[in-house]
Amino acid sequence: MSFPTTTAGLRLAAFVAVPVLALTVACGGNGDTTGTRSHDTVADAPSPKSEPSEATSTPSTKPAGKSAYYDAQVTFVQCMRTKGGYKDFPDPKLSGYMDWEKIGEIGSQPGRNHGIKAGKNNACLDELRASMAVEPKRDQQKSYESMLAHAQCMRDNGISRFTNPVMSGGNAVPGGDPNPASPVYDPESPAYKEARAACKSKLLDGLDGMQ
Repeated sequence: MSFPTTTAGLRLAAFVAVPVLALTVACGGNGDTTGTRSHDTVADAPSPKSEPSEATSTPSTKPAGKSAYYDAQVTFVQCMRTKGGYKDFPDPKLSGYMDWEKIGEIGSQPGRNHGIKAGKNNACLDELRASMAVEPKRDQQKSYESMLAHAQCMRDNGISRFTNPVMSGGNAVPGGDPNPASPVYDPESPAYKEARAACKSKLLDGLDGMQ
């Protein structure tokens, strides 16, 4: 199956090639120990006895004037809450883009990162593909400039090997870890979280889950 030639398509292609990625793109280190990932396996915590009351609700009613992209994202969220195994998966933003800050909070819980992108056992991969296929076209130059500013900010805040985005075939390809399959920086470390918080405003809406 071919994917759309957008940043979303590039992101999906990368996701399929590397099934188990960190929720956010972790960053390569330069030998410093601050924010460095331990490669020991994290043990799964026991499943909570109960979920929040809103966890089983369906996404909010579609706001007036919203697009096919919003509808597709709602379908994806519904899948994640049922087949995907994440009953507390958050609604999309009114823009249609996912709230990666809230998703990150879920994925940071012990044993809950695996499957956070497309559901456990990729149960919602088809819904993810469908939403990406109708994602509105972006201004790729603006996306590139946004991710470039973010990458520079991450390096300025101690994540020294965070790589720049590149333009490829007219599309902005996210930067981040030079080796995403085996990240060095732990996105849950205090240093990494501080850098992310400091640089959050550099990314345009919808890019926060890509770099």
